[in-house]
Amino acid sequence: MKPSIPQQDRIIALDIIRGLALFGILFINVKGYIILTEGMIIPEYTGINQVIDTLIIIFVEKKFFSIFSFLFGVGFYIFASRAESRGDKPIKRFTRRLLVLLLIGVIHTLVFWGTILPAYALIGLLLLPFYRAKATTIRNWLAGITGVYMLALILKLTMGGAGTLSNVVDLAISDVTLIFIMFLAGFLAAKADWIRSIGKLKKRLRFAQIGSLPIFAGLSLWIWIAAQHGADNLKLIVSLSSIPGVLLYVTSLFLILEHRSVRTLLQPFARVGQMALTNYVAQSIIGLWIISLMGLETLSPANVVLIACLIMIVELIWSNLWFRYFKMGPLEKGWRFMTYGKKQTVQ
Repeated sequence: MKPSIPQQDRIIALDIIRGLALFGILFINVKGYIILTEGMIIPEYTGINQVIDTLIIIFVEKKFFSIFSFLFGVGFYIFASRAESRGDKPIKRFTRRLLVLLLIGVIHTLVFWGTILPAYALIGLLLLPFYRAKATTIRNWLAGITGVYMLALILKLTMGGAGTLSNVVDLAISDVTLIFIMFLAGFLAAKADWIRSIGKLKKRLRFAQIGSLPIFAGLSLWIWIAAQHGADNLKLIVSLSSIPGVLLYVTSLFLILEHRSVRTLLQPFARVGQMALTNYVAQSIIGLWIISLMGLETLSPANVVLIACLIMIVELIWSNLWFRYFKMGPLEKGWRFMTYGKKQTVQ
């Protein structure tokens, strides 16, 4: 059995986008590295800090963890289909992989309470029934769930609501729903072989890119105005912008990464993306260390940007150094070992 992906078979664009997504996630997670305690005062941001905070809300919040979720769905199909091609049982193998991820995630909560890993493991189980489904069936489910998500957000924004209907709407607009939409979208993209056919799909990608741009721009302006006025529905508007934003980001990234010069420039991020699990967990440890060194009790948006950039610089350096001597990240190696139950070699 040969479970690993040969380096020549890797889709470098996916690793680069995964590395960039990890960078984006930092701008949200860094704020969670400091645990809020009773009596702690969170200052109101003014001036440059207010601008930075609003820009993070517009361009980062819910977008990059959604891209990361999309890539998780892609990874599920690649992993399961390769397992099946080797004569393995893909559903059973991926279920075990998810359970191991759940264990890693639970341990990670001891360091970072906001870790997404346990949620990924549990929501990932919902993908299992779709493995045998046709691409058209998956597309219909994706369209249906996405439609419900967007409609529920619009209802919440326009009508508010209370009682049973409000509870149903709140469930429909939760991050669990958004994560599953992205999981399913990534799974469909891999199953339909769109990921390996970017060159042939350029016209469709540009159409999606151009179509999502004015929608995202309009919603971004709405978020800016809402943030300046302290609107209560700000989080709902941000959620409404998440899918158009991800569509714009993903199509743009895949299109620009078709150019060899861009791939070469962003190649260091591919190494970060190749050991995404290790780097995701390491971010919280490095972040806590930096915050401790700086002696910070609260984090301003400017602090968040500085710390996020410092963490990514560290991960860029150490990830690229790591792959000079090893063929996979340390947590990835442990994850693989616990998934297969015996030592595996990397080609």
